[in-house]
Amino acid sequence: MSTNAIRAADKVMFEIYREGHYNRTHRVVYYTELNDHNRENEFNRALAGDNVFDGFLAGPTKERAKEIIKDLLTRLNDGEDIPVAEIRAALAEHLV
Repeated sequence: MSTNAIRAADKVMFEIYREGHYNRTHRVVYYTELNDHNRENEFNRALAGDNVFDGFLAGPTKERAKEIIKDLLTRLNDGEDIPVAEIRAALAEHLV
């Protein structure tokens, strides 16, 4: 396996979305980290919202990527309009 290859089990599928409800809060869901208890609720919540950005995080750097996503969500929920290109650039080294 090359150093650039990431095993499927080491990838984390995620989506940043804006809730479809009245408050329109931006949230993130890490699909591959859900368990049977919360999977259906989280899927439905994300599907009811508007997709902002999605992708796969590389396992070795996923914790740093989650910090970046948390910061992006704070900015989005504070009313800042962040272009998709800026989100992609902020996460570029952590995406698979």
